[in-house]
Amino acid sequence: MKVVILCGGQGIRAFPFTTYLPKPMLPLGGTPVLVHVIKNFIRQGFHEFILAAGYRQDVLHDYFEGKDIGAHIEIVDTGEEADTGRRIYNCRHLIDGPFIATYGDGLSDVSLHDVIAFHRGHGARLTITSVPMYSQYGVLSVAEDGAIDRFVEKPLIQDYWINAGFMVMEPAIFDDWNGENLERDIIPPMIARREAFTYRHDGFFKSFDFYKDVVEMDEVIAEGQPLPWIAAPMQERAA
Repeated sequence: MKVVILCGGQGIRAFPFTTYLPKPMLPLGGTPVLVHVIKNFIRQGFHEFILAAGYRQDVLHDYFEGKDIGAHIEIVDTGEEADTGRRIYNCRHLIDGPFIATYGDGLSDVSLHDVIAFHRGHGARLTITSVPMYSQYGVLSVAEDGAIDRFVEKPLIQDYWINAGFMVMEPAIFDDWNGENLERDIIPPMIARREAFTYRHDGFFKSFDFYKDVVEMDEVIAEGQPLPWIAAPMQERAA
């Protein structure tokens, strides 16, 4: 099963570090986030990747040339200004069966084979992996007189799940693919037609939307915690 990775956006939320780098190429533990994403797939037996590139795609070409990553990687120019939906659509000529699509800045320990099995079990065209939603802020419970009864730092928000990527798609999904943005234009009509399901994952998930997210995970890596989804630096291919 081929894996399409979205890695062509301008990464405005990580500015100014993305002035010269696509956001998925920000270094995490000395290795780009995108490489950690790819290595996590390889670890689970996936070896064919399509990188939906755009902004600063020259960085991707320069990085992967001469590297032994243990997989076949094809970099596709999907347009510098293209949105998420357009990027996947512009890779359709390389897709010949069910495929996985995900974001180049999201890491998870989700079992991809479990996601695929769930997808095959319901027969729809789309499965999205979802994870519990946590507040990015500390939350206060306040009495009527203004006294703080309770304070919780970044609590779990009950009954809300967020899109973590790691989506399984059938090739028939392109039959009525209308719009530029995956999250606003493509997915909602499928939900309305009951053609989309979600696989709920309670384990590790981290999205590197901002540079501070990279810094926080770098600190975890520095502590020496065993993180199997964090890849070792790649080696140059022998001449």
